[in-house]
Amino acid sequence: MADGYLEKRYEEVFGAGAKKTVVKHTSVETLMEKNRSYRGYQKDFVVKREMLERIVAVNAKIASAKNQQVLRFKLVTKETGADFILQNMKLGGLLPELHLPFPGTEPEAFIIICSTVPETKFVDIDLGIAAQSMLLKATEMGLNGIMIGAFNKAKITEHFALPYEPLLMLAIGKGAEKIKLEPVDAGDKLAYYRDADGVQFVPKIQWEQLILE
Repeated sequence: MADGYLEKRYEEVFGAGAKKTVVKHTSVETLMEKNRSYRGYQKDFVVKREMLERIVAVNAKIASAKNQQVLRFKLVTKETGADFILQNMKLGGLLPELHLPFPGTEPEAFIIICSTVPETKFVDIDLGIAAQSMLLKATEMGLNGIMIGAFNKAKITEHFALPYEPLLMLAIGKGAEKIKLEPVDAGDKLAYYRDADGVQFVPKIQWEQLILE
């Protein structure tokens, strides 16, 4: 192709001096590195229902075991019951002495994930795919989140009149914490921890040691 062909064609279509628009795409690897489990959130940022809808929308595009698509989602914001969820869940199980989340950093938006059929290994496969995909979408949107498995299923089901069993919840918001990955060797301690400055370190086994020879 002749030198300057694309530039000339651009000017022919959009006019001389037209400003080129460069679309930047974030790599999946970058999103995965940013997708950490936040237990504290900024109170001055309000997560709207529309944001949660955008996050849930990825489920119309992702893989599903046997293509069953059995998961359903309840969206909860500050106005629709977030405080009740906070009273019936736990965060930071490996750091009980901190009583997370700290006052004033509680999440105020949630996605409750339910299944229309009894839980099986295939449902759990879908659950993992869906939860990770939604958190990656949240990260792409400039938000943060965490998967929550420690909650009172009976009370959550009754309060929100859920027609199906809740399996997992996601908290969504703007993170108010510093989280860093720490490369470790297989066999090292893997429990996350915080230093004196409140930075949370998450040990991750180096990828080379994950491959079976």
